[in-house]
Order: sequence, then structure tokens, then C-alpha cells
Amino acid sequence: MKFMKLGSKPDSFQSNGSDIRFVASDLATDVVVQVGEVKFYLHKFPLSSKSSKLQKLVLKATSDGTDEISLHDFPGGPKAFDICAKFCYGMVVTLNPYNVVPTRCAAEYLEMTETVEKGNLIFKIEVFLNSSIFRSWKDTIIVLQSAKNLFPWSEELKIVGRCIDSIAAKTSVDPSNVNWSYTYSKRMNSADEIVETVEQRVPPKDWWIEDLCELDVDLYKRVMVAIKSKGRMSADLIGEALRAYAVRWLPDRYEALVGEDYAKRNRVLVETIIWLLPSDKGPGGCSCRFLMKLLKVAILVGAGEGLKEELVNRVSIQLHKASVKDLLLPVRSSGEGVSTNYDVELVIELVRSYVARNEDVQGGDEKEMIELSFERENLIALGELVDGFLCEVASDPNLGINSFVELATAVPEMGRPIHDGLYTAIDIYLKEHPDMMKSDKKRICGLMEVRKLSTEASIHAAQNDRLPLRVVVQVLFFEQQRTATSTPLPGKLNSILEESDHDPPQPIDPEPISLKVSKEERERSKARNSVTSLMSGRIANRADRLLLPSRSRRIFDKLWIGKGERENGKGESETSGSSQSPPVSVKAGEVKSLGSSRNRRYSVS
Repeated sequence: MKFMKLGSKPDSFQSNGSDIRFVASDLATDVVVQVGEVKFYLHKFPLSSKSSKLQKLVLKATSDGTDEISLHDFPGGPKAFDICAKFCYGMVVTLNPYNVVPTRCAAEYLEMTETVEKGNLIFKIEVFLNSSIFRSWKDTIIVLQSAKNLFPWSEELKIVGRCIDSIAAKTSVDPSNVNWSYTYSKRMNSADEIVETVEQRVPPKDWWIEDLCELDVDLYKRVMVAIKSKGRMSADLIGEALRAYAVRWLPDRYEALVGEDYAKRNRVLVETIIWLLPSDKGPGGCSCRFLMKLLKVAILVGAGEGLKEELVNRVSIQLHKASVKDLLLPVRSSGEGVSTNYDVELVIELVRSYVARNEDVQGGDEKEMIELSFERENLIALGELVDGFLCEVASDPNLGINSFVELATAVPEMGRPIHDGLYTAIDIYLKEHPDMMKSDKKRICGLMEVRKLSTEASIHAAQNDRLPLRVVVQVLFFEQQRTATSTPLPGKLNSILEESDHDPPQPIDPEPISLKVSKEERERSKARNSVTSLMSGRIANRADRLLLPSRSRRIFDKLWIGKGERENGKGESETSGSSQSPPVSVKAGEVKSLGSSRNRRYSVS
């Protein structure tokens, strides 16, 4: 830290309590100067010889027959006047980055200029500022921070502007030419390491970021504007600087963020950061996670709608890089009806905006094909993100089916090659919304394509009592097609039974389901049970009479019907363990009718 000593006489100022200061001298004091709550008992001649302002005030006080002078609204207060008074007496005073601005403003107020005396206080302070302070990185930041309490004096004297220009110029210097101390305590260094001396290694490009985080938001805004205006700073460094400032000042706790004492300050802070975001809206500027955090804070503190829209626009460019936690945005206050835990509508808006930006991608030459492949990977990442978010919000009892469907369908088909994640979200939604209408169940289950389920998901879906029977039949049909191309069906059955022997399948939802079955449904049930009994005989012969849940029996029923179809096509017949044989004239359309004729599910014990 730089400093400058002025004067040569010893300091003879003394105090009598906290509100009286006087000069220890053989001569009696002849003037009392009051600054704030403190009275200074001094001599007229030393003060008048250096200060034009005090000359006028002394003459006026003498003409009024008094020896008291009051300095109202004195910049810097009693401490700054104390330094100026000691300079008038020729006593030793020390200027440093912490007191130079108050002293400079006080000297300006007292008119301690060169017209009064050569080498006066204003001249000496200016020399100190230009030759020392503005050449030092840290001292300039300290001076700028101390100037905030002396507006408008520090502004009119251009101290603030000169500090900002000096800081901006230094940040634009090539790192190899940085020869001043700075603070740098990132993870790449040892814990809490502070670089106070110039080292042999070349400083990192972001050496300046941490020190600027100590500035108040209004000064930080002006410094960053000056840095950006020079056009030498990359967008990623600007983004990193804003992220570091947000981490430094934005609280993590909800109470500290939206409390009455903090909401206004945090709103100004987040609005300033958004306003300072680099013009490059691509991923090179700010990370998606940082933008999502800003969006969360902006919603909570009630930032301007225009700034929120700016964030939504930026996030939608790189939404595929977000995580499910990033998407858990608080609900924007609407004051209408019951709201969900998280803002699903905003996520839908983000997803649609992202898809709209990428829907024009077409393949042509090799370069375009590479870009298309890259975009496909991004869409797949988006699909996984949306499915994960759906799994997170599906348990919300206030989440309407329309919102669920809109978000699920916002992802293009290319972005969801596998429907396991979507199936999981649908299963959670059905579990948390047991009173859904049949049409709604059909609608939500229609979102997934059973042919895009993995084997594990298909097995789970086939035993899931929450799914409509029609969906289960579709799962079994496509699983049969899948296994028929690789493994003979009986072998597939044996492997499933072997797994069941070690780990008996557990029903997903053990609660009993009470259903009113019509006469027609009972007749269909009777036919169904006939096939099921035949199937049970086959299963018993192959698995030592293993007891299976009713849902599993229906699974194997469908599988064996499918096998009967194939064997029937070959002109073969097979007898089961029972006294009856499965009909040899079963056709594919009849199998489908058997599966779809059942509109309600019920247990077969």
C-alpha cells in the first residue's frame, strides 16, 4: 500500500473527550471551528494562510464579534478536517488510500489551492494520486471504494472516473506484463492463497476478477461497462467475472434472499448482473447453470419482466446443458388458483424455445451432417433432461395432465429414442393421481411408445397394475416380437420363470382394486380365465407349479397365445398339461380382440 508523508513538525493535537480537539501551544487559541459534533480550538493565522475558505469565515466571524465558525456538511467529517488543520500547522500527516479521498474533498471545500500558497494541499494530493495511487491496482480499488461515501464531491473531482479508467486499463493489459499485486484464491492454487507479490509465472487471464468483487454494485457496474467498452475482454471472462460477483454477494438461503431487509438490494444486484451479461448469447459467454441461477433469483426477488425474458432467451440457447436441479424454478406469482411446486409452464416455454431454434437444422454436405449429428446429441440430452424433470414433478398433486402432456410432447421424436424415462414419469404420475379418469389415463399412457421401452422397462410395465390393460397387451406384443427374432419363446419363458424362482415378482401397487364388472365383461372374463387356466397348466409343467401374481399370469397368457399362433402357422399342435388343448384356429386379430375387449382390470385369483 502506497503512502505519502507531509509536514515536518511533531503532531501536537490533543483531545479532551471525544468532542474536543485543541493544539498544545504557548499561544492561546483564538478561533473555534466546529465540524459535526467535534470542536477544534485553533489559531486564526495558520488556518488563514492555507485556506481561502477559512480566511473568509474568520473575517466574517470577527465582524460579527464571535470566535466560532461552523462548517456544515463538511466532506470527510472531523477526521478529514483534522488532517487539513495539521497541514496548515506544518505538522506531520500521512496520506494513504483510505484517507486520501476524504482529505482531497475536504481540501477542495476549504479552497486550499495554489492561489493561496504554492505547494498547497490540493496540489500535493493530486501528485500522490497520479504518481502512486493510480499506478497501483489494489490502491486504486481501495480509493474507488472509499469514494462512494463522498458523492457528489468525489464525482465532481473526477476521482471516481479516474479510478475506473485506471482499473479498466489494467484489466486490458497482457497478463505477461502484469507487475502489481492482486488477489487470486481459486481452487487451482492452495487454499486461501493470496498473491501479494509478483511471481515469476505468468498471471492467469482472470487475475483481476476476484479483487473487483469487493466493489459495491453501482461501482462494479461502472467498472464492468468500462472494461467491456474497451473491447479487449472475451465473453467468457466477462461471464466468469459476473458469476464470481454473484457468488460473492447473492445469498444461498431463501430467507436472506427475499427478506424485507434484503429483497430490494438483491433485486438491484441481479438486475445489474443481467444487464451486464456479454452480448454473445452463446455458450461461450455464461454457463447454463449460472443463467438458471440468475433466473431463479430474478423470479424470487421480482426482477423486471424484460430482464426475465432476456434470461429465458439466453437459457433456451443451451438448455441441453442444464440439470434437473437447474429446472426446479420457483413459481412466478400469479395469484390465481392452486399452483404447483415448480414453474412447469416456464420449463415448457424454455423447451419449446430451444426446439424452435434447432428445428431448421438440415443435413447436406459433410459439415452440415456433422452439425446435424451434434444437434441430435443435444436433442437426446434435452429429452433425458425433460424426462428427469417430469419424474421430479410428477408426484406434485397439483400438476395438471395438460401441463404434463404439453411438456412431454415438447420434445421432438428425435430427442427421445428410448422411452424408459418417460415411462417412469408416467408411472409416478399415475401413482400420485389414482382418481384419474379412464380417458386421461389413456391420454397420458399414449405419450409413450411401448416399442421404445427397454427389456427391463417392458417387464416392469407388463406387471404394472396402474397401466391400462390395453397398454400391457401392447407391451407384451412388442416384447414378443423382440424376443422372437433372437430367442425361442419357450426359452424366454423359462428364463423369466427362473428369475421369478429366485426373486418372485412383487406387485407395484399392493392395494386391492374394486371393480364393477358388467355382464358382458363377466363373459369375457370367463373366456379369459379359460385361457388363463390353460396357461397355468403350461406354467406349472415348466416351473414346478410356481405361484405367480394374476398380472404375471396374464403376461404369460399373452406370450403363449403368441406362440400358439406361430405353431399354428406351421400346422403343428401341442397339448398342454390340462385335459383341454388351446384352439388351433386363433388368429392375430382374435388375439388382439381378446386383449382389447377388456375395458376394466380385475384380479384373477
